[in-house]
Amino acid sequence: MNGPAQPPGDGYERPGGQARIPGPRGAADDLDPGHAPQSLPLPGSPASPPAALPDPAPMRDPMRDPMRDPMRDPMGESMPEPVLDPSPPPSHAVLKSLLGAWALAACSAEETQAVEDHLTECAPCAEEALRLRDAVGLLHPEENLDLKPLLRSRVLEDCLGKRPARIPVPVWASPYDTETARLDALLQDFGDSEWHTPVRLKWFEEERRRSQRTTVAGVIGHLLTVDGLIASALGLDDPLGPDAPKGGPTVRTEHFWGASANPVTRQVRDPWREQGHTLVRTVSFAGRGVAELAVDYGGFALPLGDAFLERAFECWVHAWDIAEAVDYPYEPPSGPHLHGMIDLAARLLPGALAQRRRAGLAAPPRGLVAAGAPGRTLHLEIEGAGGGGWDIALDSPGAKPSPERTVAEIALDGIEFCQLAAGHISPEEAAVGQHGDREAIRDVLFAAASLSRL
Repeated sequence: MNGPAQPPGDGYERPGGQARIPGPRGAADDLDPGHAPQSLPLPGSPASPPAALPDPAPMRDPMRDPMRDPMRDPMGESMPEPVLDPSPPPSHAVLKSLLGAWALAACSAEETQAVEDHLTECAPCAEEALRLRDAVGLLHPEENLDLKPLLRSRVLEDCLGKRPARIPVPVWASPYDTETARLDALLQDFGDSEWHTPVRLKWFEEERRRSQRTTVAGVIGHLLTVDGLIASALGLDDPLGPDAPKGGPTVRTEHFWGASANPVTRQVRDPWREQGHTLVRTVSFAGRGVAELAVDYGGFALPLGDAFLERAFECWVHAWDIAEAVDYPYEPPSGPHLHGMIDLAARLLPGALAQRRRAGLAAPPRGLVAAGAPGRTLHLEIEGAGGGGWDIALDSPGAKPSPERTVAEIALDGIEFCQLAAGHISPEEAAVGQHGDREAIRDVLFAAASLSRL
């Protein structure tokens, strides 16, 4: 009797009429081509050889399967993008044409690398590259006109901190050394036209503002001749020679300007700068006590330490005049140096006030006191960089300022006070904070303006 009909298409024969359970099929890529899966017999049935399996379906090519991402492998993982062949290196002619841009640092990173690789292999191009680099260095002028005033002192301080100078520059000569160096830096790029630029020197005399027209070269000649007063006090050669006239800065300057039929030219820069170096070097080697040496200014005298401060102040003021004439910015001195200049002017105010009284240009004293005794006082407050507070004796240069006897107060910006002391603004133009005795305030402001001169 025949058994029930078997459903076709399951791929397995059931010999002996016994049903068999097929074993688990592995994945297509896990099958060994020479190994066919074994069916597991039911319990109690005799073992029988396995039936032949039909050929497995062919595996699809993932690169040709339109349903698959061509950038993924058969397991679905991302595949790296194909690496393209590198482009050929630039030719010798192209690299040679890039040498100029390379010397100017105008190439891209890729071009720079290609040029530098080429220079290690091509001697003619390497020589040309060196010549171009040297030429580029000539295209850049010295860039020290815009240096900040503190930069030079910071560099020197750092250098001296690592290796102290055996012969240091005196503290009171440092402002002069700095201001002459700054002015020299301004002058170094001047052409002939700048040296003949008109400059108007201004000062205040008696009750009127005065001015004198000259040139940039004429201003440097003026500084040279007045610095010569310090040179003479130190026993050095006078820049005006043995026939130098007796007198103060004005007489000496007018003699220098009129000594030659031709205008002063840029040739005056070298002797002025060399004289400045000599003055600083001389006082540095002179040792202690030299700061008290008297310097004769004609109508008055100053200790050498104060004379150097005065020359630093005038050098800055006239550098400002020159920079304004050529339309170039110029920064004020550093705070410590500016403070020293303001301090000198404040210490000179009682004497200037007494001199104006003798000339009948200031109110008489209200109460004379013995030298060293406290007298009427004006408090001068200077604001900004280099500022501070100073008490000014009003009735006598020998009187001692006393906060308890303060009758007036003045507040001024530091730069504005220096402009007033230089005669660049009049006492009426000075924007001041005023409190107290109006007569005392006016006398002190006019005394500050009278400190100026040619």
